[in-house]
Amino acid sequence: MRLYSRGQVLFFSVLSALIVLLFAVGFGFLKLSPSENVQPVSLQQTEHTPEFKLMQTEYNIINTADLVPYSEDERQNITIYERLNSAVVNVTTETMAINWFLEPVPQEGSSGSGSIIDIRGFVLTNNHVIENAHRVFVSLSDGSQFEGTVIGTDPENDLAVLKFDPPQGMELQTILYGDSTNLKVGQKVLAIGNPFALERTLTVGIVSGLGRPIQTSRNRIIRDMIQTDASINPGNSGGPLLDTQGRMIGINTMIYSPSGGSVGIGFAVPVNTAKRVVNEIMQYGKVRRGWIDATVVQLFPSLVRYARLPVDSGLLVSRTRRSGLAERAGLRQGSEPVQYGRSVIYLGGDIIIAVNGLKTNTLADLYSALEANKPGDTVKVNIIRGDRESTIDIVLADREEVMN
Repeated sequence: MRLYSRGQVLFFSVLSALIVLLFAVGFGFLKLSPSENVQPVSLQQTEHTPEFKLMQTEYNIINTADLVPYSEDERQNITIYERLNSAVVNVTTETMAINWFLEPVPQEGSSGSGSIIDIRGFVLTNNHVIENAHRVFVSLSDGSQFEGTVIGTDPENDLAVLKFDPPQGMELQTILYGDSTNLKVGQKVLAIGNPFALERTLTVGIVSGLGRPIQTSRNRIIRDMIQTDASINPGNSGGPLLDTQGRMIGINTMIYSPSGGSVGIGFAVPVNTAKRVVNEIMQYGKVRRGWIDATVVQLFPSLVRYARLPVDSGLLVSRTRRSGLAERAGLRQGSEPVQYGRSVIYLGGDIIIAVNGLKTNTLADLYSALEANKPGDTVKVNIIRGDRESTIDIVLADREEVMN
C-alpha cells in the first residue's frame, strides 16, 4: 500500500472538488442552452415575481434606451432649452479696489445672467449684477466673450440694459416677451441661467405665489413680484423665467435663503414691469418718474409722541417747494422747526397716509406708489390735517429735479 503525505491528500481532495464543480457547471449550461426541444416558460408564471420585473427593467435600459420616447413634459423642457439657451448670456463684472498702497486696482466683481432681447446686442439683466462695475463682460453660449456697455439702469425695479457689439454676420438668438398679467399659481415655469458660474443651467418649477411685495437692498419695494420654486441660486440673477411656450414672463432677481442657496423660494420681476421701462432705459439711459415736490419725514415713535400726532404711521410734510406743484395743489408744509440729530424737522404740516389708494406708511411705500407715474401725472393724495382726513389732487414733478 502506497502512503500519501497529508499535503498530497489535501491536494487530491481539492482537485476532486474542482472536477466535480466543472461537471456540474457544464451540465447546468447545457440545460440552459436554447434547444428546439425546450419550450419557453409561460409569461403568466413569472410576470409577478420580483426577478422578472428586475430583468425586464435591465433589458429596457440596456437594449432600448435610445428608443424610449421622452414624456411630453420632458420634450417640452428639452425643446425650450435647446431653442433658447443660446439667448441667455453670462454677465461678469470687474470692479475697482484700493490696494495697500492706496492705488486703484481692478478685481473680479459679481457674476450673473442676462437675456438677449434685441439682435443688435441688447441684454436685459438685474441692476445689482452690474452695480458699481468698472467693466462689464458678456459671454455667449459658444464661448465668445465681449466687453459690454451699460446703457441704463432702473434701480427701482432692479433692472439694467447692457449692449455688446456682435461681429458682422453673427446671428443672435433673442428671447421674446410674454405677458405676466394672467399668470396662475401652479403654472409651470422654467429658469435658464448661470448659477455659481455653471453656464446655461435649466431648472423647472411652478409659480408659487403672485403679487409679492419684496423689499430690495436699497430699502425700496418692488411690487407684484412672482414667487417660484424653480431653483434660483447666485448667478441666476438677471436670467429669464419662461413659460411653457418659451416666452419671458419674469426676470429672476433674488431668493429667500437662510443658507445662501436655493430653498425653493425665488422671486422674479414681472416681465410687464420690464416692458414698461426697458424702452425708456434704452432711449434715455434711465426711467423718468414723477414725484411730489416736497420734503417728507417718515413718522417714528418719538416724533409721534413729541408732536402729539393723531396717527403713528405716515409721512409728515416738512417742507414744500415754494410755488411748486405740491404747494399749488394745497399741500401744507410744517412751520415749527425742531432739531433731530443733525436734521431739522418742521412740525405742523400735513401727514400723507396714501397715494392713489396705496398706503404710505414708509418712504419705501411712497417710492413704490409712484413707481409707474411720470412727471405731469396727477395723483390722489390722502392726507391728515389736524384731526381730519381729506384728499387732494397733486400734479407730479420730475423726481430727479426735485431730488437735486
